[in-house]
Amino acid sequence: MHELRSSLTKNKKSKIILFVLDGVGGIPYPKLTELEAAKTPYLDKLVKKSETGAHIPILSGLTPGSGAAHLSLFGYDPLSYDIGRGVLEALGLDVAVTDKDLLIRGNFSTIKEDGAKIIVKDRRAGRITTETNQRIIKILQSKIKKVDGVGVEFVSGLEHRFVCKLKFKKKLESSETMIVDTDPEEVGVPPLAPKSINNKSHKVSKIITKLISLIRIALKNEKKANYALLRGFSVYPKIPTIESLYGLKAASIVTYPMYKGISKLVGMTPLEVKESTLQSQIKTLKKEFNNYDFFYFHIKKTDSFGEDGNYKEKIKVIERFDKELEKVLKFKFDVVCITGDHSTPSKMKGHSWHPVPVIINSKNSFHGTSKRFTEKECMKGMLGLFEGKNLMNFILAHAEMLSKFGA
Repeated sequence: MHELRSSLTKNKKSKIILFVLDGVGGIPYPKLTELEAAKTPYLDKLVKKSETGAHIPILSGLTPGSGAAHLSLFGYDPLSYDIGRGVLEALGLDVAVTDKDLLIRGNFSTIKEDGAKIIVKDRRAGRITTETNQRIIKILQSKIKKVDGVGVEFVSGLEHRFVCKLKFKKKLESSETMIVDTDPEEVGVPPLAPKSINNKSHKVSKIITKLISLIRIALKNEKKANYALLRGFSVYPKIPTIESLYGLKAASIVTYPMYKGISKLVGMTPLEVKESTLQSQIKTLKKEFNNYDFFYFHIKKTDSFGEDGNYKEKIKVIERFDKELEKVLKFKFDVVCITGDHSTPSKMKGHSWHPVPVIINSKNSFHGTSKRFTEKECMKGMLGLFEGKNLMNFILAHAEMLSKFGA
């Protein structure tokens, strides 16, 4: 699909911004979704003159991970590019990556012993501070340098997140790293074993099993972060860039490493954001406005509070975005698109398969069908319900950047 779109892209410059409110979609909790409960006067004003719809991130009924969902938003078929969370997190933390490296995304977590079993009490160790994370990473790095002759490097991320890089002596194929994530994605149950998914990944699976054991021993004296859940086992993939596909000079304005990583992977320039605030992100946008054609602007906390089941705080993030939106709308963008990568209903405390509302505003928008930026209202729009990988089609069409197809 993106090859066809690439062949039709005109050499025309447009200013485009894609706002991604991570996990913004919800379900009634108990009567209203977070978007329905939020007071959003500027979004309501915008939606009335915008084209609307809702996207399915991957496939109907399939709950997406953040990496796959973002690839879809950028116009890539996520089923064709299976990219692990580990490499995205690593790129976001500016970790040097070669084709001999296995990248793993880690969560510091809290476990308790139940006889011979261990039980996950908190998958995120109470969202420990980044400073605590850095202290623990130093402990791990001092105690674990190699596993079965394979070099080990730990890199601190934000809060409970970290990256582990295993440095092999030969090139790794993705088939050798197909291992079950150890995060059970719920509490009150044991961690999953890092089992190999195919015959080629047995060797790496055994190394991961030993690594987990060493990490547990090293963290035995920690009160909260006394364990690590590992996921997203991955190697560096080959993927065409946004510029090579669409002729867009693209930049990202993000505050979390994973999203910086995926933007780098598709050839965007991650712009410096001095503070992890919406206001600081907008300052960066203003400063760099003339230097890029396409801006990917990511807001994380809608997802974080959704995962925590914190309905009220997720609403507050939406309302804060609404208040700042007026500033951005004063910039002269040809296309403004607002959506999420997936839904994270507070009621479910996790990602879900539910469709995600979409606004596209341009001089070519078919408007007047929706009154608010909510799940139900956006479903009334002309875009209807579509696969997320087609969002870039609509964005480029609104920017008048696609040629006519066929005779």
